[in-house]
Amino acid sequence: MELDGIDLSTHPFGWMLLLIFFIGYYFIVREDKYHLDKSKPALFIGTFMFILIGGFYAFYGLNFIPFKREITQLVYEIAEIFFFLFVAMTFIEALIERGVFNALKGKLIAKGYSYRELFWITGFLAFFISPMAGNLATALILSTVLVTIERKNKAFLVPGAMNVVVAANAGGVWSPFGDITTLMAWTAHKANFADFLYLFPAAFIGWMVTAYLLVRYVPNLDPNNESDPKVAEKIEILKGGKVIVGIGIATIAISVIAKQVMQLPPMWGMLFGLSVLQLYTYRLKRRHKQDVNIYKSISKVENNTLLFFFGILAAVGALYFAGFLGYVSKLYDMYDPTYINIGVGFISAAINNVPVMSAVLKAKPAIDYAQWMLLTLSAGVGGSLISFGSAAGVGVMSKLHGIYTFSSHIKLAWTVLIGYMVSIAVWYFQFMVLGVY
Repeated sequence: MELDGIDLSTHPFGWMLLLIFFIGYYFIVREDKYHLDKSKPALFIGTFMFILIGGFYAFYGLNFIPFKREITQLVYEIAEIFFFLFVAMTFIEALIERGVFNALKGKLIAKGYSYRELFWITGFLAFFISPMAGNLATALILSTVLVTIERKNKAFLVPGAMNVVVAANAGGVWSPFGDITTLMAWTAHKANFADFLYLFPAAFIGWMVTAYLLVRYVPNLDPNNESDPKVAEKIEILKGGKVIVGIGIATIAISVIAKQVMQLPPMWGMLFGLSVLQLYTYRLKRRHKQDVNIYKSISKVENNTLLFFFGILAAVGALYFAGFLGYVSKLYDMYDPTYINIGVGFISAAINNVPVMSAVLKAKPAIDYAQWMLLTLSAGVGGSLISFGSAAGVGVMSKLHGIYTFSSHIKLAWTVLIGYMVSIAVWYFQFMVLGVY
């Protein structure tokens, strides 16, 4: 990308930006070693890189119009994700306050499920809820269920959390509403709504392979042996809890309708749902003396997750503006698109699949429908290879802070890699050999 005759991707200043990015990324992945929350280095590099670019423009007297245009577009893209996540997390906290997850825990304990059975139950729920509720909201809900059932046993929580992340991401690739990256491909008119359903076999089989390998690390024991099943079964949802569940489902539906029919960004429908939630909690307090302080729920939202996304998206946006991501389209011209799209999965894991998908869409490579489907599959499923490679992974890291981490994930990441390659193989057999799409 040329900026007033200067290509920052070949300029020493551009390489300095790239160095800053990698230094910040190092501290993000080594969160366990330095005990530095990943949001701090991410937010620092995301804001600092654009400050440096702005200073560079001012120093050389360059035209600020492209800079302003890029900042405006970036702020809009980040705001869409930021407020979407904010509302989803608020609903989760409100449901926790009303005892919804404690009641679910009680039902599961009363039925006497073992850790391995709970592993499969939460995995299947994640895979089939994600296409409707989105991978992040699904992962947050089910990781909350996991940590409500068991707070200390890492032998269950780590593979259980990985399973939820992989299942939520895999479920998200075969529905435009299931993943931000899938939604981006759909709104960019790379495929029709029904076309994404053809990714179901690859997504499902790939997840099943990973789950089969992961479950072997889960202890075959009963959780909470000290709990009385009869007592657990009697745990009730507090008044208004079921209605809040309904409001949450309606909020997702409204967000979809607002996007499809009214051309409003999904966050608009989410914020409308939040307003309905606030009015309902006001009614609970006035009529039923139930003090559900929604602002208290908002205060419990994992702000570090939101700030991490802001920072990492801003940092990648700076690299894109500097011209580094402009080489993506050239790679598609130089090599087989299949290999490039498979590689996108690994890049998605290392950076995060949302900015990677955004970069590819901006590059506008000349690839056909089958390759766009492969790209959607690889970005969604590939984001599970590293814990913070997807919105679902980042959300679960915050929910299971200190338990589900980069280090704990990477030890079992080979199971995700095998599942990822199986997904690619299924796609190849279905799309390229059988031509079923």
